[in-house]
Amino acid sequence: MKKIIIAIDGFSSTGKSTVAKQLAKELNYIYVDTGAMYRAVTYFALENDLIGEDFFHIEKLIERLDDIKITFKYNKDLGFAEVYLNGRNIEKDIRTLKVSRYVSPIATISEVRQKLVEQQQLMGKDKGIVMDGRDIGTVVFPDAELKIFMTASAETRAKRRYKELLERGHNLSYEEVLENVTTRDRIDSSREDSPLRKADNAIEIDNSDLTIEEQVDSLVKLAKTIV
Repeated sequence: MKKIIIAIDGFSSTGKSTVAKQLAKELNYIYVDTGAMYRAVTYFALENDLIGEDFFHIEKLIERLDDIKITFKYNKDLGFAEVYLNGRNIEKDIRTLKVSRYVSPIATISEVRQKLVEQQQLMGKDKGIVMDGRDIGTVVFPDAELKIFMTASAETRAKRRYKELLERGHNLSYEEVLENVTTRDRIDSSREDSPLRKADNAIEIDNSDLTIEEQVDSLVKLAKTIV
């Protein structure tokens, strides 16, 4: 069967990664979590004191971009690829609220986006890929055969994220998570370089009341109508 590129964009905490992982598994495609790549850069910046509560050393980060090597390694036990930064597994480290607080400012830097977009485009050269993020259908793969834009209310997304973080043992309030979600929405949608927006030919899915299984089933059917 002909393989295609599936681009899944949308707001933070809409469950894009969860749906994309399962969709890729159903289609026997490669899955790439581009959000994890931006989180990896953010983690590097935090580790090296390049960003914090009241500072952001943008030029120093740009100077050190060549020191950042991001790779994905498939974990057979987990059933998905984990993120590695310079050879170190940081899959759990990048899923904290602290990283979430700073990932949107990091993603506004044009040099960061250029570096990661180049890598992402190389990953999709042979097609047969499901990639999710903020600008996949508009910038990374504007010619993708199937484009999806996922959305849900900020409150719904914050509740999902809050539950997920509690299950991981993080001690925080729902209000903190909601503030983080709305702040990321504002930064992602208003940045000058590759702002979050729905591609003209993308199919919008409001998944506020949909289960993961329902979303995956509908996307598998959509993909099969194309191939």
